[in-house]
Amino acid sequence: MMRKRISKHEHEGTSGCRAPRERRMRYVVFGLALAACSAAGCHGSPEVAEFAGSYPRRVSANGTVREFQLIAAPSTVSLFDGRSFDAWAYNGQVPGPTLRVRLGDTVRVRFTNRLPQATTIHWHGVRVPNAMDGVPGVTQAPVQPGEKFTYEFTPKDAGTFWFHPHLRSSEQVERGLFGALIVEDATPPPYSRDELWILDDWLLTREGTLFADFNTRHDLAHDGRWGNVVTVNGRTNGRLLVRPGERIRLRLVNVANGRVFVPDFSGLAARVIAVDGLYTARPIDLAGFEMAPGNRVDLDLTIPTSAAGKRLTVADRFTRQAIPLAEISVEGDPVSTPEFESPARAHVPGWQRPESATPVRAKFSLNAQSGGPFGIQWTINGAAMEHAAHAMPEHPQHLPIGEFSRLRFVNESYRLHPMHIHGLFFKVLARNGVPVNEAHFRDTVLIHAQETVDIGTVPEDAGRWMLHCHILEHAESGMMTVIEVD
Repeated sequence: MMRKRISKHEHEGTSGCRAPRERRMRYVVFGLALAACSAAGCHGSPEVAEFAGSYPRRVSANGTVREFQLIAAPSTVSLFDGRSFDAWAYNGQVPGPTLRVRLGDTVRVRFTNRLPQATTIHWHGVRVPNAMDGVPGVTQAPVQPGEKFTYEFTPKDAGTFWFHPHLRSSEQVERGLFGALIVEDATPPPYSRDELWILDDWLLTREGTLFADFNTRHDLAHDGRWGNVVTVNGRTNGRLLVRPGERIRLRLVNVANGRVFVPDFSGLAARVIAVDGLYTARPIDLAGFEMAPGNRVDLDLTIPTSAAGKRLTVADRFTRQAIPLAEISVEGDPVSTPEFESPARAHVPGWQRPESATPVRAKFSLNAQSGGPFGIQWTINGAAMEHAAHAMPEHPQHLPIGEFSRLRFVNESYRLHPMHIHGLFFKVLARNGVPVNEAHFRDTVLIHAQETVDIGTVPEDAGRWMLHCHILEHAESGMMTVIEVD
């Protein structure tokens, strides 16, 4: 399949001239951050000082415990255009139940495994205690068929997150095991509505059943498993009914094994207010934004009165041929649009010092080799992690807690690699040596063929955390490693 490379990043080269007022404001923000850091007693580099106030190191639990039951089991569900479909599901539904809590709530999930395989639950993007991260062989033992496990944590950040297995993920996620965790602000902004779209694709046979060969040589040699049916919330005929004037928070989550989405909202002013769970520094344009597997974006979407009576198609434009995702149908009498300041006003450090001032702490080379149980192994620095046991590497990379680290991904292959790191957020600093100043943090970054990407991070949570490609077939065949934050 031919794929069009669309890179919408906010590049700001070092040769560009900033307006004097903007430059003065940057110095003021930096000075305030440095003062806050000094007042808090923190020490270290200018990057650490500029990072101060980006997101909390600790969380204050409010005393509310939100308890959920999750059961993973084979199920017959209604998917696509309403037909029955044999899947693996949480609580008998695909997508799984949406767990919605408020910032400060403690989440307690009593999990039961009724699958024919061992499994776990990983809380993608959530900064959890290391023992709750759901990685077999690293943070917990696999949950065997018939066994139970209780996950308990208090999320440190408000935002859009999701959960899925971290064992045989390329099969278990593809069969239907995924769901959303939404952590609302303590006082949520007064949107007309808060909606969730889970984007996915499925590889079906002519009979309409799931193609049951996983980790094929074709998928491993390419960008993972790409399906022939694309869904939103499990439906091919998704429709969002809205009224003119409504202001909607629309949360998008990409749970596909390998497919990248570039959503196009037919001219509606869709502004990104959060990426991978964290608010952006300001509302940014959605156009061309690449949602790799694992990525999330939250949109601030106001329906104009001029759209009354229209049906607007939302399409994916990552591939050469646009793929319809869902329809927004504007019906009914206009309503008053809620007026409030955008929540997209987070502190996001610039981190624009040259590389010579912030040398690379660790480099991760991405490539492939012959061998392993599938015939192809995807590697990080020439090593493939054992696909079933998540065996610890002999010498994991150490990152000092509370200090700035510049990390480099070098894609030596010609395939896509969305690289995801557990337990921390990071900011893209450069692509192929060109400085990048995105107005947001991430937990997953898409790296294109033969591309080099530098990221910056200040880890705040100690533990052993996975770093891996979120094309699930690539991870399953070895493109995983562990970093230790201490």
